[in-house]
Amino acid sequence: MKTISTWEEIPPFEEEADEAKFWMEHELDAKLLASSVHQPDSRESTTITLRFDPRMLSRIKRLARSRFLNYQSMMKQWLAERIEEEQRNLPE
Repeated sequence: MKTISTWEEIPPFEEEADEAKFWMEHELDAKLLASSVHQPDSRESTTITLRFDPRMLSRIKRLARSRFLNYQSMMKQWLAERIEEEQRNLPE
């Protein structure tokens, strides 16, 4: 199994099958993976207020509990994932 130590080593894939085959033979270096996880500094956080329908908030909290997560952390994770998705889909 070949270890990938830089993001540049990952080629663009034409098909999902090509990507699956690539990952059967390759793995990410743990240091590369760890360096890609954002560790927010508490000084980087800004408090905001959002209003939610109480039923929606209850559902979110239940989902978070079932995953052993803090509901606010889970929501931040969802937002971060969606932002990445939206940015990937922006026209060039």
